[in-house]
Amino acid sequence: MGSKKVLIVEDEMIIALLIERMVTNLGHTVLDKVTSGEEAVAAALENEPDIILMDIRLEGEIDGVEAIMQIRKNKNIPVIYISGNTDDAYQRKVEQTEYIEFLSKPISISDLNKSFDRAS
Repeated sequence: MGSKKVLIVEDEMIIALLIERMVTNLGHTVLDKVTSGEEAVAAALENEPDIILMDIRLEGEIDGVEAIMQIRKNKNIPVIYISGNTDDAYQRKVEQTEYIEFLSKPISISDLNKSFDRAS
């Protein structure tokens, strides 16, 4: 499957660091960690990651789903959503975008590994 270049979008720093550790333990490279939808769009277009790990509720004006929609106008980058929020409104919004997996927090390294396998 090879090593993937990963963009982590998560506004809670502790969770971002945990996810970063899981990603590196799985043998992938973290290109960047950002906390807002706006930063996610900029980082994705600039760094061209192989995959984005995207929280849904973020700092800033746009949420994770909105950020993916904006990124996809320019680049078709696969996404794995990671969220503590599973309410129906968000779920319906997520369904409007193509994604590899929707993982509910807290996630395990094996959940993440399975998602990466699906992405390859």
